[in-house]
Amino acid sequence: MPKEKRSPEELSADPAAQQMLIRAEELGLSTAFTRAEELAPCNIGGAGMCCKLCGMGPCRLTKDGQTGICGATIDTIQARNFIRAIAAGAAAHSDHGRDMAFTLKAVAHGQAEGYTIRDIAKLRIVASKYNIPIEGRSPEEIANDLADLYIAQFGQQNGVLAPVIRAPRKRQKLWQERRIMPRGIDREVVEALHRTHIGDDQDPEHILEHAVRTALSDGWGGSLIATDISDILFGTPAPILGQANLGVLKQDMVNVIVHGHEPTLSEMIVAASQDPEIIAYARKAGAKGVNLSGICCTANEILMRQGIPAAGNFLHQELAILTGAVEAMVVDVQCIMQALVQLAGNFHTKIITTSPKVKIKGALHIEFDEHKALTIAKQILREAIDNFKNRGETHIPDVREDLIPGFSHEYINYMLGGSYRASFRPLNDAIMAGRIRGVAAIVGCNNPRSKQDYLHTYVTKELLRQDVLVVETGCGAIASAKLGLLLGEAGLEHVGPGLREVCETVGIPPVLHMGSCVDNSRILTVLTQMVEEGGLGDDIDQIPAVGLAPEWMSEKALSIGTYCVASGVYVIFGGSSPISGMPDRVSDSDRVLRYISEGWEALYGGKMEFVADPDEMIRRTLAHIDKKRAALNLPAYDPARFGRSGDRRMLELEELPLAERRAALYGVPAK
Repeated sequence: MPKEKRSPEELSADPAAQQMLIRAEELGLSTAFTRAEELAPCNIGGAGMCCKLCGMGPCRLTKDGQTGICGATIDTIQARNFIRAIAAGAAAHSDHGRDMAFTLKAVAHGQAEGYTIRDIAKLRIVASKYNIPIEGRSPEEIANDLADLYIAQFGQQNGVLAPVIRAPRKRQKLWQERRIMPRGIDREVVEALHRTHIGDDQDPEHILEHAVRTALSDGWGGSLIATDISDILFGTPAPILGQANLGVLKQDMVNVIVHGHEPTLSEMIVAASQDPEIIAYARKAGAKGVNLSGICCTANEILMRQGIPAAGNFLHQELAILTGAVEAMVVDVQCIMQALVQLAGNFHTKIITTSPKVKIKGALHIEFDEHKALTIAKQILREAIDNFKNRGETHIPDVREDLIPGFSHEYINYMLGGSYRASFRPLNDAIMAGRIRGVAAIVGCNNPRSKQDYLHTYVTKELLRQDVLVVETGCGAIASAKLGLLLGEAGLEHVGPGLREVCETVGIPPVLHMGSCVDNSRILTVLTQMVEEGGLGDDIDQIPAVGLAPEWMSEKALSIGTYCVASGVYVIFGGSSPISGMPDRVSDSDRVLRYISEGWEALYGGKMEFVADPDEMIRRTLAHIDKKRAALNLPAYDPARFGRSGDRRMLELEELPLAERRAALYGVPAK
């Protein structure tokens, strides 16, 4: 019997997405959702038991004890496939960091049109961490030296990556002892590929040891570099009002969506869209102006710094085109579907590629160059404006949510302690007292093989009810934004009593938006400062914290998960495992899976597990948090102890007679 099709409500938890999926069906157009329905995943390749690393194969192993033509066992093949995915993910994020470093160098020499150093304070702070002289020097001189240092990290052959000094000292010592300290970013990626060539490394544990080193070169190298420079050039994020979902598109304006991961492009398009010359050009074309919005991590970049709305996350890229209201979708690198061009052919939308690394057959290519950034950004916008006259029938869902993004590490310090006593002390104290049970970082992509946004938002809401503070990045953050969880008011409905006290007292949402997927490095920085603040152990693996990627799909996610494990974090992935076995037929297939859980936990204090059921994800998260609390001799979690203070308590007291209110507040007998 043919497989029964899932309804739009079963494909996505987002009402705007559901409307667009109905629209696609009416028009007979395919999307990633329908293609995922039609294409059954290969259970052998999906389990990591297919090797195609040489011309003798592919070798598909399906029986206990079976080997490839060269004799490679299942666990060796799985380890090789796993490290190659991590290497690709680390390369993607780190290459982004490399481009940012070159841009910083160009800005320092006045050779990058339209760019300036916006956060001089962060430039000085970061430079001082590496002993770069800052006193009596111009920002450009400091930026030049920092750019040189960061560029050198990619080609470095020996020694230790410079940004690693920002990890806890105990963690650095562990990496040195385990001989996994990353030496140079490119070196680790290249060595991962070399080790997995036919006839090279064949010991699964040895292969996975280098997988950890490769991932560390991303998290404590390329990604950290990218985040640092983005803040220096475009400003360190602070809370700002924004909106999310397809309802941010405007009927009377030229709609341009930026999609991808490079803030150098998106920030300049933001600037160009606000230029009087471009606004006048749009009005001449019959529009009120240019309405800019983002998708995927580019959305997060311009959302948290400029308040530019997010049209959606990864799986919204095709749905946005289905509205018929998008004049141009401007893309750079990563997470861009080739299907966009064919789909756009049914509408007036132009797909514009901009990166020298990415071309799509049928798309208009306008190559972006930071040296002529503003000029090129205006050229791109003129293409979109000229296309406004070709717009036909539109179907823009009237669905959008307000949100407050922009909780950088620096702002969290400020919001907890103020201008003169910025500190993580209140956060640590709240965890130690039990008001906050623990911390969960929920990150990652959408995957059309699961219900869009459902796993992200279900896990988020359930952990909030259990007084777990949630920080989010990437498409997971946009999922929560579309549900309204990135607003302070969300705490009244979804948050447990202790966490609610903290949110009301500090004035924060229960879910903190921390940026794009490269900004997971911010989470590492937060965890490090929590360690340095004291009271929660002397290393990251002692903190009651868990990382989750409920709807992961990319190789970048595996790199992120692995560097978090190496940093001491328990990481849970939703969905299927890329190294799972078929236990009914293969007994050797779970060795690698066990090693990245039990083996890595013994070595690094962190572990990686793949859990399909969201309730089991929540159970394991809470069990881990409670175990860490017990190891620190912190009070057992008890929600009954809290919830009688803060704004809620004051509202209750206002209803009491004056004498009773004084008695409740000050402990004096009521007269």
